[in-house]
Amino acid sequence: MIDKIRIKKELANVIKETNFHGFGKLERGKVRDSYIQKNRRILIVTDRISAFDCILGTIPFKGQVLNQMAAFWFEHTSDIVSNHVLAVPDPNVMVVRECEQLPLEFIVRGYITGVTKTSAWYNYERGVRNFCGNILPEGLKKDQKLEKPILTPTTKLEKHDRPISRDEAIAEGLIDAATFDKAAEICFKLYNRGVEIAAERGLILVDTKYELGKINGELVVSDEVNTPDSSRYWFSDTYHKLFAEGKDQRKLDKEYVREWLVEHGFRGEGTPPQLSEEVMIEAARRYIEAYELITGHKFVVYDEPSLPRIEKNLSPFRLSA
Repeated sequence: MIDKIRIKKELANVIKETNFHGFGKLERGKVRDSYIQKNRRILIVTDRISAFDCILGTIPFKGQVLNQMAAFWFEHTSDIVSNHVLAVPDPNVMVVRECEQLPLEFIVRGYITGVTKTSAWYNYERGVRNFCGNILPEGLKKDQKLEKPILTPTTKLEKHDRPISRDEAIAEGLIDAATFDKAAEICFKLYNRGVEIAAERGLILVDTKYELGKINGELVVSDEVNTPDSSRYWFSDTYHKLFAEGKDQRKLDKEYVREWLVEHGFRGEGTPPQLSEEVMIEAARRYIEAYELITGHKFVVYDEPSLPRIEKNLSPFRLSA
């Protein structure tokens, strides 16, 4: 495990963005830089961090953690559903097949928690009992395990994600019933696999977001799977004690940063506070710990500068003039 002293040294050596030439049209997302080619795209996972739909800055090693953990999960769920991965030529890079993305994000929740406006606990605390078509019972407590996992989709092509039910999504013409139901079946299977593997590592996969697309009419899972950006992880050995005492769970995910933002009065409106050095270092430590615990692999730090390394490793995918 890399110590905080080493992480601190990397605060100024992060991947904020890329501007490579010869690899296709550049599209910049919140976290990933995409280079679009015919029938495929190059995804470069930067160290940018976002929360509440805002880019907040960078976290050392975050992009490498996300990319390598996504690759791990794509490999360990390929028997459930096909994915878009073609190659992983660099710790921060994934080359993928181009997909026709579904206009929804599919969030599977096994516990009721969260501080964002689309989270289950935030809505439940404010009196919502029909959450995305799921009828929630009275008397639930924060961080409580649900009787069974629920699916709570959100829109993904709007400025801010909006919780939506199956019936609403169909009525709005976002998706047809058959595609939604097949996607839901896949997502529950992915979540159950994630729960099983996390449990073997002493962790609880609390909830997670999946994105799916179509290739030649077949549903495939894309973007990322069960990473600390798209999921919540808690330590299982202290879950029951902390829940009984009404205390916060021990976390290994981006929720640590979200909660810091909320404590500083930010939930997505206005200008976000600048992340402190302490928060950036601790977030990086948690990302790395999550990677090592879940994959069973030691996190490898590469001493050469990141951008030249990435461009060199991408050379086989450079477009001919």
